[in-house]
Amino acid sequence: MFSASQVFSSSRAKQFAGTYHNVGVQTQVATASSHGLVALLFDGYFAAINRARGAMRAADTATKGQAIGHAIRIIDEGLKAGLNLTDGGKLAADLSDLYAYVAVRLTQANLRNDEAALDECAALIAPLREAWSAIGAQVDAQASN
Repeated sequence: MFSASQVFSSSRAKQFAGTYHNVGVQTQVATASSHGLVALLFDGYFAAINRARGAMRAADTATKGQAIGHAIRIIDEGLKAGLNLTDGGKLAADLSDLYAYVAVRLTQANLRNDEAALDECAALIAPLREAWSAIGAQVDAQASN
C-alpha cells in the first residue's frame, strides 16, 4: 500500500512533530494575555523538567542537558526577568531568590544526574503555578472590563 519512499524515518517523524508543536506554541504565545504568557512559561518549565527526568532514566545525557537548560532559561529569562524588583517589594525579592535557588538546583541536578533535585525544583514551583492558574478567571474578568 505504501512505498518505502512514503514511510518517514523515526527521526524525520520527530522533526515534523517538533515543527507542529512549535507552530502550536507560537500560536498560543501570539494570542495569549500577559497572564496567559506566564502560564505558558510554567507549562514549559514543567514540560522541560519531565523531559529531563525521562532523559535521566534513559541515560540520554544530551537530551537531559538540553531539557534542564531549557528549564533554567524559563526560570531566569522568563519568570525571574519578569519580576519588578523596584515596585514588587518583598514578594518580588523572595520570588527572585527562589528562582535563583531553583536555577542552582537544576544545574546541580544536571551535573549529578540527580532526579531528586528535579523533583525538588518541580515541588518548589508547583504552588506558584497553581496560584497563578487560580487567579486566571479574576484576571480575565478584569481585563474584559
